[in-house]
Amino acid sequence: MKGAAAYPRAVLDLFDAYVHGAIDRRGFLSQCALYVGSTTAATATLAALSPDFARGQVIKPDDKRIIISHVDIDSPAGNGTVRAYIARPAAKKGATLPVIIVAHENRGLNPHIEDIARRLAVDGYMAVAPDALTTIGGYPGDEDKARTAFATLDRAKIGEDFVAAATYARTMAGSNGKIGTVGFCFGGWIANLLATRLPDLRAAVPFYGSPPTLADVPKIKAQLLIHYGGNDARTNAAWPDYEAALKQAGTRYQAYIYDGAEHGFNNDTTPRFDKAAADLAWARTLALFRQTIG
Repeated sequence: MKGAAAYPRAVLDLFDAYVHGAIDRRGFLSQCALYVGSTTAATATLAALSPDFARGQVIKPDDKRIIISHVDIDSPAGNGTVRAYIARPAAKKGATLPVIIVAHENRGLNPHIEDIARRLAVDGYMAVAPDALTTIGGYPGDEDKARTAFATLDRAKIGEDFVAAATYARTMAGSNGKIGTVGFCFGGWIANLLATRLPDLRAAVPFYGSPPTLADVPKIKAQLLIHYGGNDARTNAAWPDYEAALKQAGTRYQAYIYDGAEHGFNNDTTPRFDKAAADLAWARTLALFRQTIG
């Protein structure tokens, strides 16, 4: 897999626009062709930039170190019911554990986010990963279809689904009541949102996510660890105002901008993955969880 540096900046920006719904597939291909020479080359570029879940998988679903289950959680203020993927360490069967809510990107609960949950289980946590696409059939197994389906959902209702899931996780079987959250892209916004909504949330780790409503920042009691890619101009544009609000509120936070890293740099299924930045950000993430939830 080629790294992000192998692609022109303009192509990476077009892909970011495509992934986040600013342009459609046809728009990406026609504009990308201007930089790579042809529609055929643009189609190949799109395929190369898209996730390869098998290549990026770290913990297999049948790994003997973990136990996988699912739960359907009522979300009265959200979309009705949200289904969550649960991973916990097999060696601690019967023990109560701290819980980490894992918030997905704008494609629902895809195999990469399930793998993130399994990684956290190997590290000793119970990971709960809700799927915002539950009410329309769940993650469809195709990133383009998932992105299209996700765009039909109400953002505020998705937020309520995750609030309901986190509230449920606090007292679910196997939980010791200590809750943290980590989220990526759209899920980064979810992590920020949960920090404003859950006064007993101990830690929130948004990766390249949008800030919450700034007026709600004073409600945050959790410790925040905020990760940004240095080349992610679109997301980073909101950081100065968010940082000012955090400082004014006296919120406990640390923020890191990883030079040269792209939006999505932690996602090891795509060429935007930056191993050095991802390894450092993940080590910092686990350190915060160990400090705040055990």
